[in-house]
Amino acid sequence: MNIAIVGTGYVGLVSGTCFSEMGINVTCVDVDEKKIENLKKGVISIYEPGLEDMVRKNIQAGRLNFTTDLADVLDDVEIVFSAVGTPPDEDGSADLKYVLAVAKAIGKNIKKYTVVVTKSTVPVGTAKKVKETIQAELDKRGENVKFDVASNPEFLKEGAAIKDFMSPDRVVVGIESEKAKEIMSRLYKPFMLVSDRLIFTDIPSAEMIKYAANSMLATRISFMNDIANLCELVGADVNMVRKGIGTDTRIGKKFLYAGCGYGGSCFPKDVKALIKTAQKVGYDMEVLQAVESVNEKQKSILFNKLMKHFNGDINGKRIAMWGLAFKPETDDMREAPSLVLIDKLLASGCEVYVYDPVSMEETRRRLGDTLHYAKDIYDAVVDADALLLVTEWKEFRMPSWSAVKKLMATPLILDGRNIYDVKELEENGFVYHCIGR
Repeated sequence: MNIAIVGTGYVGLVSGTCFSEMGINVTCVDVDEKKIENLKKGVISIYEPGLEDMVRKNIQAGRLNFTTDLADVLDDVEIVFSAVGTPPDEDGSADLKYVLAVAKAIGKNIKKYTVVVTKSTVPVGTAKKVKETIQAELDKRGENVKFDVASNPEFLKEGAAIKDFMSPDRVVVGIESEKAKEIMSRLYKPFMLVSDRLIFTDIPSAEMIKYAANSMLATRISFMNDIANLCELVGADVNMVRKGIGTDTRIGKKFLYAGCGYGGSCFPKDVKALIKTAQKVGYDMEVLQAVESVNEKQKSILFNKLMKHFNGDINGKRIAMWGLAFKPETDDMREAPSLVLIDKLLASGCEVYVYDPVSMEETRRRLGDTLHYAKDIYDAVVDADALLLVTEWKEFRMPSWSAVKKLMATPLILDGRNIYDVKELEENGFVYHCIGR
């Protein structure tokens, strides 16, 4: 089976590589010539555990190819995936200009039946716009070429994307015809050998599922952060509360961890986009507006705790920060709580020393020389007045606390992910604050 994927960002590259791993011939398309040349050499621009090795393996096997010319591959493929970006527009809605540009290029060049699949996260109604755009180009050409549109939202977690793709808990495909259903079933058959988790829906429902899923997860996070803040005020422990409610099978244990806010490329963008989608049809998503508001406030919680500890004066303080990416196992800094913290710390006159196992380069690209970049966790805390734990990387979990205490000027730890044991830290002579207790 031959397919094309337009867009070699996170979703496009992971999807294309995993399809090729299953024996499918994949051509990834991107307008960025330099990026394509690097990919042909097996050099990737994103960090995802195991991805680079898999890319190189499938390039060598001849199943994974890269080009800048979509028109050149359309005659040879049955399916074209659109996996281009849908960045937030100025009003928070998803910007569809790249999605529709792909549709336009397809309409200008297809000569045979093709299934056009939107992989990007897009608002309800996008498939209709894609279909109209393709058809308009065919009409200009005076051609009567049959095609189908479909929606196939991704549910990849950064840091575990390959596992998520290769062993999905579900694959959602929105279709309009039996022919498209047959082709998409054949494409995903290798992933369904153990159990069939392929869900076919109408296209608007498929488009809505991704937004609804991410918004539900974001809601759970903001809800627990709200509960955590209340726990602090009334003398309860959010970790005990989490265990107590998580054992209720109606609620479950996942996404109940309090912290210093969510970030990344999906949750913030998708919550905003769903709010905007509702507004366009005259409906207010009041719950999601609250979810967004709580999360924005939560990104400042460590800063507020720091200010409280030093009675509102942190000018000249040396602050160490462990973790910069929005979550472990990625270098993604988009909407990361660390960015809010850093901005507030610098504005307050602090010297900020940072360390992250993977995202130091990305941080330097974003923030330049406004920060001090440490070579490891211990280098970051030298003479520090406080240590802020922002991202729960595994290597941060069991440091030598005796070494950390000797290196710090003030033994103060603010744990934004609740990964440390308060008793252990206090026994080692630290003042310790976390979220929700």
